[in-house]
Order: sequence, then structure tokens, then C-alpha cells
Amino acid sequence: MSNCKFHIDFIKNRKIYFTISIILIAICILSSFIFGAKLDIQFKGGTLITYLYDGEIDLNAFQSDASAALDGIGVNVTTGTDFNTGKNNIQLSMLSNSGLTADKQIVLTNALEEKYAANNLELVESTDVSPSAGKEFFSKCIVAAAFAAVVLIIYIAVRFKNIGGWLAGVCAVAALLHDIIIVYGTFIVFGMEIDANFMAVVLTIFGYSINSTIVIYDRIRENKKLYKSKYSLGELTSLSINQSMTRSINTTITTVSAMIVISIVAMIYGVNSIISFAFPMTMGLISGAYSSTCIAGPLWVWLEEKKSGNGKKPAAPQKSVEA
Repeated sequence: MSNCKFHIDFIKNRKIYFTISIILIAICILSSFIFGAKLDIQFKGGTLITYLYDGEIDLNAFQSDASAALDGIGVNVTTGTDFNTGKNNIQLSMLSNSGLTADKQIVLTNALEEKYAANNLELVESTDVSPSAGKEFFSKCIVAAAFAAVVLIIYIAVRFKNIGGWLAGVCAVAALLHDIIIVYGTFIVFGMEIDANFMAVVLTIFGYSINSTIVIYDRIRENKKLYKSKYSLGELTSLSINQSMTRSINTTITTVSAMIVISIVAMIYGVNSIISFAFPMTMGLISGAYSSTCIAGPLWVWLEEKKSGNGKKPAAPQKSVEA
């Protein structure tokens, strides 16, 4: 056994951690009212039009020209590569409950083909998107996440019943909710569209964050068997979190570094679909590491103290203890 490398009193400092989280959550919620959530076409409905082209095209100019051809209708532009032909493609998405009429599509295509004749612009696909499919997908993901949360509470209640499992499960889910709000706020503050990537990030963070929390709970359970009643619940929890810090830091640095590299590469090559996954994922990973360490355990101790009526005496500062 080796000495614990960290000696942070997480229980004594929990008010600071809770305050930081409350401020961040408030910022995310206020941002939603101030900036509003930008929904992707799959949730609002509209039209997707794809063209193939040669050479290089200025995306900002192309977006402006497309919008002008449609009398000012908002247009989003993304680029990629057609796997069948190997040629560059450019996709226009226009939000509309009823889709873009055939006449307007003809006007748009004629205007762009004339403007970008040197690029051999060629229409390859035009699709009207119904918002019902996106809403159905979103609702199923919400149901899946809610079901997973209930299963997690039951699982933690059974596995950690000797340390008040069901309450620990509720606190773990509360930490997950904290992470989901931070991810949502990232999409809002940075003007990213809520799309399938949002749910992919949420579900990924769901697994990452709960895994880190369970590792800490497992350490608490082991220390309770090892030290019996030598330490109070607060001291035991703080010790267990400190003993798990090295693992948490190493895991977070590794995963966050990978996401940062992906984000930078995606920004360089202008691949927005990857940026809208990798960057929120980075923020979610950081939030997950924070909530597992600073929220789940301290919140659980606070609720246990409230339940048992032992919340008057604060936990003593953590001393160096051999793990």
C-alpha cells in the first residue's frame, strides 16, 4: 500500500463546488432564453439540396448567393466528398415546415449554376425532411436515457446497499443531469444546432460519468470495510475520492486530449459535423470528471447527514492516510 497522493477535503469544500455548479447551470439556462436553441433541420423540417462541384468555392459567398436566390430565406451550407464519384459536394439546408417548393428549387439551381458555371455545379439530390422523424428520434433517446437512469439507481442501490445505495444512486443521476445541462449549454452558447450529435454526446457522457462515480462508490465501500468506524462518513468519502483522483485525472486528460485534437483538425478542414460532436464532448468530459469527483460524493454525504440528523458537525480536515 502507498500513501494517498491527494489530501483535498472535498466534504468541507462542498459548498464551493455546489455554488460553482449552480452558477454554471444558471448560465446554461439563461443562455437558452437569451440566445435560443437552434434546432437542426431534422427537428424543424425543411429541404436538403446537394450539388457536386469542381475546384474551390467560397462557402460564405455561396451561402449569400443561395439566400439571395431564395429572396432572403436562411440557408446553411456544409461541404463534403461524394464517396461514389470522389468529387466535392456542397449541401444546402433550408428550414421550413412545408419544405421548399419545386419552383423555388428550380430558381435556386438555375441561379447557382449560372453563378458558378466554372465549377461545373451539378444537382444530385433534393430531399424534403419531415420534422416528425427527428422528434420521434429525440423522444426515444429521452426515454432511453430516463430508463437508464432508473436502472442505474436500482443497480447502485443493490450493489452498494451497505453504504445507503439508493441515495447514492440518486446523487449519481443528479451528477449526470448536471453534465447534460453543461453539454446543452455548450451547444447554446457556441451557437451549435441541436441535432443527432447532441444526443450522441449526451449518451456517451452518460456512460463516462457514471463509470467514474461508481469507481468512487466502490472505493468508499472498500474503505468502509477496511477502516470500520475509524472515520466519519465525510472523512471516509473524502479519503476515497482522493484515492481515486489519479485515475480520474489520467482518464480525463487522455480522453479530453483526444477530443481536442479531433476538434482542431475538424476546424482546420471545416468539418462542422465533427466539431459539433468533438467540442461539446470535450466540455462534457470535463464536466463529467468534475461532477463525479466534486458533486456526487459530497452531495450524497450531505443528504445522508440530513437524513440521519448528523449534519451539524462538519467533517475534520483530511489527514494523510495509507490507502
